[in-house]
Amino acid sequence: MTIFLQSLISGILIGGVYALIGIGLTIIFGVMRVINFAHGDLLMVGMYGTFYLFTLFNIDPFISIVITMPLMFLYGGFLQKVFINRILGALPQNQILLTIGMGLIMSNGIMLAFTSDYKILSTDYSSSSFDILGISISTPLLISFAITAGITVVLYWFLLKTDTGQAIRATAQDREAAQLMGINVKRMSIIAFGLGASLAGTAGALISPTYYIFPQVGSTFTLKAFVITVLGGMGSIVGATLGGILIGVAESIGGVYFGSGWKEVVVFVLFLLVLLFKPSGLMGKSNT
Repeated sequence: MTIFLQSLISGILIGGVYALIGIGLTIIFGVMRVINFAHGDLLMVGMYGTFYLFTLFNIDPFISIVITMPLMFLYGGFLQKVFINRILGALPQNQILLTIGMGLIMSNGIMLAFTSDYKILSTDYSSSSFDILGISISTPLLISFAITAGITVVLYWFLLKTDTGQAIRATAQDREAAQLMGINVKRMSIIAFGLGASLAGTAGALISPTYYIFPQVGSTFTLKAFVITVLGGMGSIVGATLGGILIGVAESIGGVYFGSGWKEVVVFVLFLLVLLFKPSGLMGKSNT
């Protein structure tokens, strides 16, 4: 029972960060209907930014998000304005090819600049933990989860209570109707992509003390982001939050009971079962 609780708690903690990745992708897809295959590479850029802020300026990874988040927002807005905006309304395969190309440019650019060597961000607390009732809790994962929870709450408030947030939601629900109501949908698209990039970069900063940093790490998280988004329901932020936590728990429990080599299999079995019985995802709306 202790082992189960240990793996459950660890899964929930890492699942919170996964949820942040999924929420970012959900916002981008919801507003622009663009399938962003460069999402994991945005996370990778955030990881590298955090690593060099720590090594060059000795800025703690968790504190560095106050720098990483706004910079990634600006970077995401730039990408949307210069590249993504040109393929809005284009064929899906054109969107896919563009975002894959953007991801390849980012990963190969990082590799050329910083080599393909694995980097480790070691802090005093990277491997630290504490016990509660015999259950060991990772300190960096707990801090990451707390920060993720805070960001998620602020994001929900922003989307529900502010004029800009409501305009983003209106654009996601019906782009043409929002435009007819006087909403600047191009501006909302820039903000949405900026938000998605900033959330991905923040997730990269949060996991950097516990994960290897290398140029191709983005592909792993791109796949996770899509599984989380589809599992929760395309366009549903609540679904992405739930999906991220479920994936984290499935990975953790699968790794403990079936071995680390099988944890990905457990995740995809869960993913396929959900799609089999509820194709629209956990929180998605069915078309029938």
